[in-house]
Amino acid sequence: MFSKTCEYGIRATIFIASQSYQDNRVGLKDIAEKIDSPEAFTAKILQILSRNNIIHSIKGVGGGFEIPKKMMSQIKLIQIVSAIDGDRVFTGCGLGLSHCSETHPCPVHDRFKEIRNSLATMLENTNLEELAMGIKSGDTFLRY
Repeated sequence: MFSKTCEYGIRATIFIASQSYQDNRVGLKDIAEKIDSPEAFTAKILQILSRNNIIHSIKGVGGGFEIPKKMMSQIKLIQIVSAIDGDRVFTGCGLGLSHCSETHPCPVHDRFKEIRNSLATMLENTNLEELAMGIKSGDTFLRY
């Protein structure tokens, strides 16, 4: 459903949030390692997230990436997805057809529309704080 870039972006953001809860800033190398992503690719993703005010980049000694604790409950997954993938996951055809609509539907249009709507609801109602807390408690994981 999501692009690989978006998957890594979500993972990176959750990891940064889990570290920020412990008052730790994390560097690029550590993030890339923890989310199992190439470093150069991760750097580009972090730039996108930073430009969209989802994460904060602190330069210099003691710098790294962080998310202020007070922001975590306000950042929804939909913000990350929109920043990286735009709205294609909510508007695209389930079969990848370029011309699929209510008036000219593909064979899975109506069923896929239900899935897209459910996904949108989940992304709008899931905040970074609850996901970071799962990592922090050890109930959820970012890597196998």
